[in-house]
Amino acid sequence: MVQIVACAGSGKTQVISQRITEILRRPEVRPRNVVAFTFTNKAAAELQERVSLLVQKELGEVTGLAEMFIGTMHGYALDALQQHVPETFKFNVLDEIQTRLFIDRNSSKSGLTKTYARVQGRPKALQRYKDSRLYMQVLNILREDDIDEELLPEELVENRDAYRALLFEHNYFDFTDQLKTIVDLLECDEDDPIAGALVRHVREHVHYLVVDEYQDTNPIQEKLIRGLTRWGANLCVVGDDDQTIYQWRGSAVAGILGFADRYQGVRTVTLDENFRSSRGVVSLGQSIAELNAGQRLSKKMVAAGHQRFERGDLLALTFDDAAAEAQWICDRIERMRGLPFHDAPGTEPRGLSWSDFAVLFRSVSKDAGPLVEELKRRGIPYLIKGLNRLFEAPEVQACVKLFEYLVGQTGGRNAVPVTEQDVRNAWLNAELGLDDTDLDAGIAILDRARALDLRRHRRLTFTLQQIYVDFLTAVRLREERVPGDQTKGELAFYNLGKFSKVITAFEQINYKSRFQDLYERFVQFLTYQAPDYYAESDADVGYATPDAVVISTVHQAKGMQWPAVFVPAMRKNRFPGKRHGGLSAFHVIPEKAVADADRYRGTEADEVRLFYVAVTRAQKYLAVTFSPGESRLYTKESDFFTFTTRNPYVLTAEAPLPEERVIPRARHETPEVTMSFSELKYLFECPYQFKLRFLYGFDHPIHEELGYGKSLHDTLAEIHKRAIDGDIVDMDELDDLVDRHLNVPFAGDELTKQLRNSARAAVRRYMRENGEQLHNTLHSEQPIRVHVAPGVTVDGRIDLIRRLDTEETSIVDFKSTQRAQTDEVSRDQLHVYAAGYRELTGANADLVEVLNLDDSTSSTREIINEELLLGIHDKIRDAGDALRENRLPRKSSWCDTCARCDLAGLCRDSK
Repeated sequence: MVQIVACAGSGKTQVISQRITEILRRPEVRPRNVVAFTFTNKAAAELQERVSLLVQKELGEVTGLAEMFIGTMHGYALDALQQHVPETFKFNVLDEIQTRLFIDRNSSKSGLTKTYARVQGRPKALQRYKDSRLYMQVLNILREDDIDEELLPEELVENRDAYRALLFEHNYFDFTDQLKTIVDLLECDEDDPIAGALVRHVREHVHYLVVDEYQDTNPIQEKLIRGLTRWGANLCVVGDDDQTIYQWRGSAVAGILGFADRYQGVRTVTLDENFRSSRGVVSLGQSIAELNAGQRLSKKMVAAGHQRFERGDLLALTFDDAAAEAQWICDRIERMRGLPFHDAPGTEPRGLSWSDFAVLFRSVSKDAGPLVEELKRRGIPYLIKGLNRLFEAPEVQACVKLFEYLVGQTGGRNAVPVTEQDVRNAWLNAELGLDDTDLDAGIAILDRARALDLRRHRRLTFTLQQIYVDFLTAVRLREERVPGDQTKGELAFYNLGKFSKVITAFEQINYKSRFQDLYERFVQFLTYQAPDYYAESDADVGYATPDAVVISTVHQAKGMQWPAVFVPAMRKNRFPGKRHGGLSAFHVIPEKAVADADRYRGTEADEVRLFYVAVTRAQKYLAVTFSPGESRLYTKESDFFTFTTRNPYVLTAEAPLPEERVIPRARHETPEVTMSFSELKYLFECPYQFKLRFLYGFDHPIHEELGYGKSLHDTLAEIHKRAIDGDIVDMDELDDLVDRHLNVPFAGDELTKQLRNSARAAVRRYMRENGEQLHNTLHSEQPIRVHVAPGVTVDGRIDLIRRLDTEETSIVDFKSTQRAQTDEVSRDQLHVYAAGYRELTGANADLVEVLNLDDSTSSTREIINEELLLGIHDKIRDAGDALRENRLPRKSSWCDTCARCDLAGLCRDSK
């Protein structure tokens, strides 16, 4: 067992990469024997890239890297369950927003309105919408933490179990249940009918486990670690107790502090050199960490990087009010723009650009308002990380007005009529380059939807998402029409794409509502819930962000770095935060039932760690500032601010900046581009369509048949996985298998019946034609990875790899509907899979096949084209380079791809 204690900026990703490479150097180790957990998908992509480069440099070509898992614990849980537990193949994952919507939609069945808080000894029923976030936290604590069940009220246990049953009934996991399910299954024996295959896989294949950001693990994650090391797997944990900042999610600093006491034979290694920041930033950061003396592992962070400290880099300033503070921050950013900055030792300097500046708040929703207004006033581009304050963007407010107009009024008890002129005013005020003629066409779309008898009309045409896309199409909204530079258009489309995600989240949970109810409930959601639900979400879209100043909470900034960081609003009772009253999880859960319950509320030691994280995000320039808040509660300086002023590297009066300036140039990083083929095919077919879908986040309208194709794939996956184990499915089992895997959540009863019959017929036909070949199955749902060039990787799964009677190896892709992509793209897809098979095994496959499960469409089979196979790497590399450089052009003229694209209207007029 190894514990690596890594200070901020100490290069732990490189150390983990080197450890994994050394493990793979051992002749008895295969990549599938290694599992590495990271805290975020972004960190996973970076680690995967580092490992790939280092392995290639140190070990040469190593086959099977695609079978090494590098990702989050939630990602591993879902992957393992959907590879080895057929009962969960069809489950979909709800994000936090969708989970809250699901609880609200099923307020009684989920247990929400049957759960009681106890306030001053009296029971108080939780309320729909109002208390769903609280109830989510209660459910998470009950499933994730160490709970004394005997101390829980009986109705609370019943409601927790009812919620889990409701998830199962709808074929959903929430984030917590992914972990809870795999942890429960890993406690079973290998002969368990449901868990057996999973247990055998872990026992036979997981030999090394690496856990990054170990300080942020909570009890259920610790149980997953225990489950994966149950049969003796080597464990290495990497973390920094000084950066334990997610205690409100159940993490506890005691976990990393007591690691060596809980595991035998632990060797501890300390990485104390900070390569990120100047010695001034490091000095301040170390002094902050030492405020928790006696509650931290002993270590001394030292500066070891190339960033030079210059007097005036670190400031602690006070202002008369928040407006003055915001004005100074904007002044400082404008003055610093163009300052020469060295990203790495020996590199040519570039001029600081907008995206090199970050403003980190303890609470964006409470304190960022004056800064946002000042940035708007000056025309400085800014981006609020995640979906924070989304509903304050004028273009999003205009989107809300569309749906208010559909139902005829605003939401809320004091609803007022919404007129056509209100819609026009909102869109004109958003300054997107539209005129009244454009809006005439858009209003016509809305009027058509208003005039329909919604009880009778097909929902396929008039879903919320379809109306939204139709309106944007009708008004001819384009990036280049937005006044200002390119960044203005990108930011506007970035927010419009996020609103598309809002629609998707709501519609997926509420799709089967009557249409009139759906529209009205959506407006109520936009009025009452959405601004709160999306207040400080971690969600984000896209591979790259515009060149804009970043506004973020400190929590969301974890793992990031910027040349210049501002930490404003350093007020007493804000940072460190004051414990607030009101209902909490421990008005519902008896506090004594939860081990160390106080950590959920947060302590001053936790706030110290959070301030440490804020300060150590800065590479060179740091400004910690104070202005009094409007409330008497926030009029005094924070103790952290006062402490900062005492550091010898910090000035309390601004010094002149260097005079030298160079052309501002953003460090446009898409450092690791990892795509699935479903994403890559959009990049191949039309780069601009890719930009709309994946950089901005515009979603497909929901189709009622959604899920049918995956249901067929899941059924065949179980058939082939059983065949690999020597268990050939009998024809009499097929209907039950189809019923187990069929999941078409948006289909009505009649359509569900039709799809079930179609699926049964397709699987029977497949078995009649291929049943005798099942024993030749080599792999089913086999993960592959094509590492094309530095930072460009394609991940995917091959439906089937089989050995033919001709002794040839064939790569098979199943298609469940009539052609949804061009033959050229299908051929590219199969050759990507062939390239992945070569990287996986070191051998070449012979054939590629498309087996169409629809009896009206023919199948194809051809020899692998070696020229295409060699060329596919170049094609992917070129696509990755275009993505990095934001070269994602439209098609030069209308074509078949445009005709199939449901977002073509955001790109060009139809032919």
